[in-house]
Amino acid sequence: MTYAVSAIRPAGKPRKKRLSHTAIEPWLYLSPAIVLLVVVLLVPLIIGISYSFRKFSAFRSEYVGLGQYETMLSDQVLGQALVNTLWWTVASLFFQFFLGLGLALLLDKPFVGRKLVQAVVFLPWAVPSFLSGLTWAWLFNPIIGPLPHWLFALGLKAEPTNILSDPATAMWGPIIANIWFGIPFFAITLLAALKSIPSELHEAAAIDGASPWQRFTKVTLPFLAPTIVITVMLRTIWIATFADLIFVMTEGGPAGSTSTVPVYIYVSAFKSLDKGYASAVAVLLLVLLIAYAVALIAIRRLLVRHV
Repeated sequence: MTYAVSAIRPAGKPRKKRLSHTAIEPWLYLSPAIVLLVVVLLVPLIIGISYSFRKFSAFRSEYVGLGQYETMLSDQVLGQALVNTLWWTVASLFFQFFLGLGLALLLDKPFVGRKLVQAVVFLPWAVPSFLSGLTWAWLFNPIIGPLPHWLFALGLKAEPTNILSDPATAMWGPIIANIWFGIPFFAITLLAALKSIPSELHEAAAIDGASPWQRFTKVTLPFLAPTIVITVMLRTIWIATFADLIFVMTEGGPAGSTSTVPVYIYVSAFKSLDKGYASAVAVLLLVLLIAYAVALIAIRRLLVRHV
């Protein structure tokens, strides 16, 4: 019996060694991606946060602690930018989601030319954002663009003027452009989620006498709910940090009526040359978006638990 125990112990050592190699090996494969993420994401994030505690001038910088954050409390321009960001994000997201959901439901049904329609629906997502901004700015131009004249012909405007030059309506220009630009994201992702729903569930509900609306609310929507939460979260973050369309179309004007937080960060950093204050505003936006993401992820967990 003693001989058997002594023979087993040496045989166990190579196995422990193999287990340690097995534990380390995945990290070796992941190491290039980890290094890239640290260099591209983590290091700039740490540097940006550190900038928010400093005051920069033309040739030097000084540590001011929480001074930049105290300045934000009395910054009325930043307050207006936060309101504009909320309006820009909610309006864009609302129309993007419901129009994208409608297109996804339409493309889920077989009809002649469906492949062509799918290609056309995806086209705005493939157009560079700055080119989209230039195109929509041209469309809203009352001299060379058609939209003001169409609105005048429909009786929606008293005269063919540029809505981008009126502080009361200027935000609608970038919002309309962003709706057109972002619909494909929801259409494609929700269409993929619709394709994953077993057709047997719809057939069983139809046999039981469920109406199309009941099949949508009781079968389709519960299966789409987790995907909807994730897509809404991602698109909200992208819209809230998206400044290309606004800057190309209005540069934040007129009179700051279209200046969102990302536009304000750009102006503070590269026009006012105040990198410290721009970094502090960027940190504020980061904290708000993290809180929003955490809340939506918690909602998604509840939805997944009940589906």
